[in-house]
Amino acid sequence: MAGLTQFQDSTKMDKKTKKRLEVLRQKVEKTQKLIAAAKQQTDDPDEVAQLEAQITELKAEIERLKNQ
Repeated sequence: MAGLTQFQDSTKMDKKTKKRLEVLRQKVEKTQKLIAAAKQQTDDPDEVAQLEAQITELKAEIERLKNQ
């Protein structure tokens, strides 16, 4: 029975991880759209670099979660 409990606990963790990955991917997609808009509207030249840095951080977290 202990094995079953561990399996149930890991399933819960997997669901949380999958949900977190989904949210992170959505953030990456949204940020990529913001980059495209920022490149067209050059009000703040640092904005594109900041958004690209955010994407780098998001992708690093995605990779970290995938490798757990």
